[in-house]
Amino acid sequence: MIQLVLAFLILLVVGVPIAFALGVAGLIGIYVEGFALDNAVRRMFGGIDKFILLAAPFYILAGEIMNRGGITDRLIKLTIVLVGRIKGGTAYANVMSSIVFAGISGTAIADTAALGKVFIHGMEKEGYRKEFAAAVTVASALIGPIIPPSVIMLIYAAVANISVIQLFIAGVLPGIILAFACALVIAWKGRSENFPISQIKVARREVPGLARDGILVVSIPLFIVIGTLSGAFTASEAGGVAVIYAIFLGLFVFRNLDVRGLVDAFINSARMTASLFLIIACASIASYVLVISGTSGKLIAMGSMFQGSPETFMLSVIVFVILIGFFIESGVLVLVFAPLLIPIANSLGINPYHFAMVFLLAGNLSLITPPVGVVLFVACRIGNIKVGTLFREVLPFFLAELAVVFLIAYFPGISLWLIRLVGLQ
Repeated sequence: MIQLVLAFLILLVVGVPIAFALGVAGLIGIYVEGFALDNAVRRMFGGIDKFILLAAPFYILAGEIMNRGGITDRLIKLTIVLVGRIKGGTAYANVMSSIVFAGISGTAIADTAALGKVFIHGMEKEGYRKEFAAAVTVASALIGPIIPPSVIMLIYAAVANISVIQLFIAGVLPGIILAFACALVIAWKGRSENFPISQIKVARREVPGLARDGILVVSIPLFIVIGTLSGAFTASEAGGVAVIYAIFLGLFVFRNLDVRGLVDAFINSARMTASLFLIIACASIASYVLVISGTSGKLIAMGSMFQGSPETFMLSVIVFVILIGFFIESGVLVLVFAPLLIPIANSLGINPYHFAMVFLLAGNLSLITPPVGVVLFVACRIGNIKVGTLFREVLPFFLAELAVVFLIAYFPGISLWLIRLVGLQ
């Protein structure tokens, strides 16, 4: 265990990509434990040989197609119609766009890349500080992995062996609360910074079309959830249906998608999927070493110290995940540490979907914290902002979203209410 951790940290420090750092560290761990190295190959293929993971490339592709089909500009105009006439309207529109875009992309990086190109520079032209515009974009991007469909939820469901559709449903209310927390920070900052009214103009004749487009986009996650609940298709098959629906909208409804754009969407999705699956495969080696070294068993035994106090355990998990998240991104957190912590949560009687939401919400904060906050870096590149400067601007949003994590942790009904409403628990 110690050798694995040291090897992993050293490889990260010298700049080795995280997938290879996990794989090499895992190989070192297998060798130290005295097992045959060909176990690594079996673990890599076993890690990605899960039916539910088939949905990931479909959801990634659907998001790429919708973005290239011109939906981003339509969503932004629609949110401007709804909130643009109040002070700070464009900042609130940024958050609202993230809610709707979350139903397309399923990842925070895609949200930041698509919306950041418009809002970071657009808000600056309206009189907002560029750093604040980027901070709003970064903070609201964390809604993407929580509101369905979500790629990180697919990975978690595969690791935890739980229903991905129930996990999708559990994320709806926490995602909306995250958006509300971002809006509160904007309102608080607006008291001292005198935010402007949006200067983005939308002609009245455009409103019906924008409303129609918004309904069509929002229907994607609803279609996935309702279709899966009804038994019409599985969550994995729903991804394929979402791709077909996205192509139909891009070609025949929005009419902004051409063959070249479709080919580019496939190529970019293939690259993203390959990177994701390589990380999953290599993380499976590290997880295997943690099992054969007895580390997982020792952690489960340590769970006895939390007997009778699941709240203390949840608090410990939040603190642990956030601290580790400063150095490891959310996907790796799920792949390496969730399998170690889930058995303890189960032994304490914590609902698996409640624990999943707390773990994912805390883990997603790693996306906006240096030195490995990938969403932070994407926004820095778009806005040409230094990482330290942007993180100082993001800090109030970080604290507000951290408060949401604690809220969800201590009020399980927030995550479980919709699941129970549809009769799944």
